Amino acid sequence: MDTPCQGFMPGSLPDLLPLYYRRLFPYGPYGRWLSYGGVVKNYFQRREFSFTLRDDVYVRYQSFNSPQELEKEMQKMNPYKIDVGAVYSHRPSQRNTVHMGAFHAQEKELVFDIDMTDYNDVRRCCSSAEICSKCWILMTIAIRVIDRALMEDFGVRHRLWVYSGRRGVHCWVCDDSVRKWSSAMRAATVEYLTLVKGGSETVKKVNLTDPIHPFISNSLSLVEPYFEEYALVGQDILGSSESWEKVVALVPEYILWLLLREFPKKHDSIQRWELLKKKMEKCKPCHAEWEIMLQYCFPRLDINVSRGVSHLLKSPFSVHPKTGRVSVPIDLRKLDQFDPFAVPTISCLCSELDMAHEEEDGEKENEAEPEPRRRTRDYKKTSLAPYVRVFEQFVEEMDKSRKGELLKRSDLQGDF
Repeated sequence: MDTPCQGFMPGSLPDLLPLYYRRLFPYGPYGRWLSYGGVVKNYFQRREFSFTLRDDVYVRYQSFNSPQELEKEMQKMNPYKIDVGAVYSHRPSQRNTVHMGAFHAQEKELVFDIDMTDYNDVRRCCSSAEICSKCWILMTIAIRVIDRALMEDFGVRHRLWVYSGRRGVHCWVCDDSVRKWSSAMRAATVEYLTLVKGGSETVKKVNLTDPIHPFISNSLSLVEPYFEEYALVGQDILGSSESWEKVVALVPEYILWLLLREFPKKHDSIQRWELLKKKMEKCKPCHAEWEIMLQYCFPRLDINVSRGVSHLLKSPFSVHPKTGRVSVPIDLRKLDQFDPFAVPTISCLCSELDMAHEEEDGEKENEAEPEPRRRTRDYKKTSLAPYVRVFEQFVEEMDKSRKGELLKRSDLQGDF
């Protein structure tokens, strides 16, 4: 797939990172996000940051007095990867100075890490860390299913979805109350959101019983519009006897033999799927049709990432060292149009910045007496700008919500 941001060479990262952190990283909205209005004393100072440096040097339990100090350190260290951790009882950098047991994680965003490698049993187009437009649909489905549940089932308002930079997506749930959830509450949430269960040796990983829970029926309504494009066309799951044997293994045995006898008479996966659905209509209340759709398309979550309050997750706007792509926020209003291969790479951004500065220098030479101009933030001159705007809108929405809550509390207390 040709995009203007291809051509990243991993060996160029040490040369490009200094320019990225000096000119392109969106420190302003980033600091506002992790400060959450600064209403809690020392909130930012008690946040853990972790840097992965060149040659896989891993530095944990860093903390900073202010976003400005973090900015200076990032420009000094030029980390290959940035991870964001919990807010602790004491500053992480001072953890060795407090009594044993006194240092502990107090709160953190509820996070989800959805990785394409967890879908290897249901995709034929790619494997391992590889992705393509055919299997990326799985990430689109995952975002739709999880985001709806967070909003409607859990009443969550502030969700930031971020492309990892390589093969998956992350979600940061940032509501004030959710950040304080215990590990048990986080684990229970992931359990609620999990339908696909069992390891590589488990044949049937989705088992539905009556009555169908509203979460499942709502999820099915989101999965179904993508099922044909992903499973029947993109993965051709009923295209040959080798592939359809895996599918019919998920239906009742008395239907299985009918399908195996009639499938060869059909021309493609779509026709065979229609046949399967017709056969299933005669054996209700069996839910094999839905179970197949969910097994092939439903989100697969890593409970360990979400459960642990102290678990680290890659920061938005990190640069992936293998692909060079920036870990950018995803605009949910344009979710179906999001293309991971069109995400700007660090080499692309640095080239765009050089071109913008050359044009500016040319304009200055042509001006007799140039008027002083307000300096535009450098990322606004590059293809990173629309992604930063999505992030800024997310932060602005949280700010508005926080101010609204403060006004509401003030009214209730009679403070005029």
